[in-house]
Amino acid sequence: MLTSKQRAKLKSIAASTETILQVGKAGVGEQLVKQVDDALAARELVKLRALETAPEEPGALAWQLAEATGSEVVQVIGRRLILYRKNPKKPVLLLD
Repeated sequence: MLTSKQRAKLKSIAASTETILQVGKAGVGEQLVKQVDDALAARELVKLRALETAPEEPGALAWQLAEATGSEVVQVIGRRLILYRKNPKKPVLLLD
């Protein structure tokens, strides 16, 4: 569970991070979960965009992806989703 200070720091880092993945009309599928999982392992912080054709609202998509990848939802703004998962072997972001 993230503290409010950690969440604020992650939000500020995500502001300058590029969106690397999109959720389209297929929704949260096995391939998307694999891509998000790989991205979280490499970066720890991932920014996604839910397209207009996505089958569900961005908030619901964020929680589905977080549950499927073992990550935490940092923020959902409009159609942007930000997920975080600490890499226990090689931490990239130091939050403490």
